[in-house]
Parts: sequence; structure tokens; C-alpha cells
Amino acid sequence: MDEVGLMATRLCVELHLAAGEVCVQAIRLFERDMITAWVESVLRPAEACGLLLGSDCGHWDIYGPWNISLPVTPKPPVVPPVLPPAGSPVTRILFLTDIHWDKDYAAGTDPHCREPLCCRVGAGRPPSHRQGAGPWGEYSNCDLPLRTITNLLQHLQHQRYDLAYWAGDIPAHNVWQQSRHDQINALTTITKLLRQHLPNLTIYPAVGNHESTPVNSFPPPFIHGNQSSSWLYNAMVDAWQQWLPPTALETLRRGGFYTVAVRPGLRLVSLNMNFCSHENFWLLINSTDPAGQLQWLVEVLQGAEWSGEKVHIIGHIPPGLCMKVWSWNYYRIVNRYEGTIAAQFFGHTHVDEFEMFYDEETLSRPLSVAFIAPSVTTYIGLNPGYRVYEVDGDYRGSSGLVLDHETFILNLTEANGSGRAAWSSLYRLRQSYGMATAFPADFQQLLSRLYKDQRLFDRYWYLRHKGSAALPCLTECRAAVLCALRTGRADDPQLCRDLPPDLPYSQLHRHRPPPMC
Repeated sequence: MDEVGLMATRLCVELHLAAGEVCVQAIRLFERDMITAWVESVLRPAEACGLLLGSDCGHWDIYGPWNISLPVTPKPPVVPPVLPPAGSPVTRILFLTDIHWDKDYAAGTDPHCREPLCCRVGAGRPPSHRQGAGPWGEYSNCDLPLRTITNLLQHLQHQRYDLAYWAGDIPAHNVWQQSRHDQINALTTITKLLRQHLPNLTIYPAVGNHESTPVNSFPPPFIHGNQSSSWLYNAMVDAWQQWLPPTALETLRRGGFYTVAVRPGLRLVSLNMNFCSHENFWLLINSTDPAGQLQWLVEVLQGAEWSGEKVHIIGHIPPGLCMKVWSWNYYRIVNRYEGTIAAQFFGHTHVDEFEMFYDEETLSRPLSVAFIAPSVTTYIGLNPGYRVYEVDGDYRGSSGLVLDHETFILNLTEANGSGRAAWSSLYRLRQSYGMATAFPADFQQLLSRLYKDQRLFDRYWYLRHKGSAALPCLTECRAAVLCALRTGRADDPQLCRDLPPDLPYSQLHRHRPPPMC
């Protein structure tokens, strides 16, 4: 193990993947768990070569095909969504994701340091011709100081929300330095702040990929002992028990996911999307429905269908970014239960996006939308932000559908210039895009308009980045972005077959802007 660690460190330094000290600390943190996962996976030499160096070196099929079982109960007839009667109650859902608190953030430090995360103790001072990190945050590779998060929660105190969804990623991006103590400290600190400033609001969390250390390390429940995730899930149970009932805490403790009845007629499912993640190296051992989560989801949805409940699904990583086999199984579940799943909410990418779901038979009828909300953090080069969803409200027969949403930001240029933080509305969905409703068919129409109208696409590109400056997105980039918006199912060229320019799917995929997670 020591020899592997030394070799990996040398490669990290020689390939300039990070500064020397970052390489040393990162390899030391990751090597034990990663080597255990590789050894347990029984990789053949060609598979190991393909994993490490790509398909030119060898083929590996650790993530081979598997299928969850759907019940024989026939799918109910599809009923197109309709707007609720005028004057019907509306539920306001606060949505927070990707807070990324940096406890070592320091105003005045270098926002453009050599390490992967800047604006912090140890980053040094910037050259005399450049400004240091601002007091509220910075447009760079930086996360947020506690004062900005606290100010956000103080601002939220004066708004009305009926409930809140919190989609994970609490710690900062200094992943090479983190310990279990650091992660639990971030979890408990931000949870206490939420309870302190929003004491009367029930908050439903989901588990992000940064909650663990090493980052993305989420062993399925068959891994026991010190290498398991029990240290993290137990801490979450302790921190969140005021918000969740015992039945939800039981599955949270076992696998980081749960379900809860939010109100009569509306059920929430919080998924642990780390069990679909390409970066979760523990899935090398066995990636077949980790923790039985998808089969459990089918059982929950079938029960909801029988009882007439509508379901909201929350999670961190959007399904279109998941391992192909997991993503295709999830897509199949959404297809089967389209009449029960009222909405899907995710985060992770730090920008404002969505993913479309179509009927599996023709891939032409839009049946669901996965909403992807922008981050609270600035990482990378963004304004801080949050989202409010307006959904069909609390009354008998409510659809639970999203009716509209509004995105709010803190303009960092103004805040750092004046010394005062003022959160303001960036845009409302239906007003900004001229949408009649926020149903799947309307998003399909929006995609068609984004494809035809460069000015509208430029508007989307600006809002996607929370009103902060972004490099222009032209022909290939635009096609790749539109392809991603259509892709609730990972690695499916059919979903993007008619997008110009006429590029192979693999090339489209390469032009897609990477998530900032």
C-alpha cells in the first residue's frame, strides 16, 4: 500500500495535477479505502488498465447491466397535468443546496492561489495589482464564509415558507485536508444555524457527495467496521432527528435515504444519489442497486400509488449524471410511476439546469422534469443563490406539481463594494421564459425555443450562472448544453439525435460544460 501511495503521489506531482503538498495529503487520505475497493473488486489486468488509462488500454465491465423488478400491477392511464382551480392553496418550498461552508475563509487572501480552493488561510496575499477575497465571498475557486451563510438565514427569517428541502454538500472543497471530525463539525454547525434561524420550519435533507471523507466515498451497507459510512449516517440521525420521524431515521442510519409523509396526500423520498455516482469507488466491488435503494423506491412508489399519494423526490446528484445502468433503471421507474411522482429536485452542478424525462417507447412525450437548483456557494465564479418552488398546495386532490419557481442571489460585486449583503430576486421561471405553466410539455417547448433563438439561449446562459459573467456558449457548447437538458437518462445518444451541429454523441458530451461540484 505504501508503494502504491508513493507512486500515485509521484504521478500527481509530475503530471501537475495539484501542488505537491495537496498531492501528498490527498493520496494519504484516499489510498487505504481506494485500494481496499480495488482489491475487493477482483479487477482483471485488462479491466484495471481500462479503468486507469481508458478504453484504448482495456475493457472493464464492473458496472455491467442489471434491472430492478417492477410489480405486475398495471400502470394507471396517463392523465395530462392541468392547472389547479383559481384560488387554490399554493405551497412555498425553500430549496437550499451546495452550501459548502469554508471555516478557513479569510477576506483579503488570494482568490487565485495555486491550490484547488482559495480565499482561505494559507492562500497568501494577492499581488499588489489584484484585490483580495471579498468579505462576503469571491468570484473564483472559493467557498463561503460563515457570515454569508448566516446572513442568508437571517434574510430567510423574514420570508414565508411551508417546508424546506436541503439537497446536501455542506463542507468546503478542501477535500485533500478533511477528517471525519471536520465533516461532522460542518454538518452540526450548519444544522444548528438552520434550526436557530428557521425554528418553525421543517427541513428535509438529502446526502451530498461532499459529506463524507474521502469525498465521494460511500460504501454500501455490506462494508462493515471502520471503513463503513456508519460514522456519518449516525451523525446525521443525531443532527436531523427533530425533523424526521423514527421510520425515516431507520433507513437514513442504514443507507442515507428515507421517505416521510409531508402532509396528507404528499410523500417525500430523499435518495442517496452517491449510490449512482461514477466517483464512488466503493461501487467497484458491486454496483448492482447499492443498498437495494431503487427496489425500495419502487415499493414506496407502489404504496403511494395504491394510497393515492403524490411523491416528491429529492437528491443531490441529478440522475442524468449517474452511472448508466443506475440512471436507466431510475428512468424506467419514473416512466412507470409518472402519475405518482409529482416533482424531482436535485442540486450538485452549482448552476441552474433541468433534465427532461420522456416516455421510453418513443422518447418524444415529455412526462417529468428533474429541477436542478443553483448553489448557495460561489464555487466557481458564481453569485451565492437559492431557490423557492411554488407547488400545488395543501388540499384534497392536490397534484403536488410545480407551478413556478423563483431564484434569488446575492450580487457579490455590490455586496463586497458596499459592505452590505442584499439578497434579491434574479428571475421567475414562467415570467422570464414566457411559459404558460411549468409542466413537462412547457419545458419541451422551451427547449425547442432555446434551440431556435440564440438571444433566448443567451438569456438562459446568464440565468444558468446566477447572473454572473460566463464565457459565451456558442455552436458546439450550445448543442451540448441542450443535449444535457434533454438527458434525464445517462449516456443515451437517442435523446440528442436531432441536435445540430451534426456531431457524434461522444463529441457532444466532450463539449458539455463540466459540473462545478
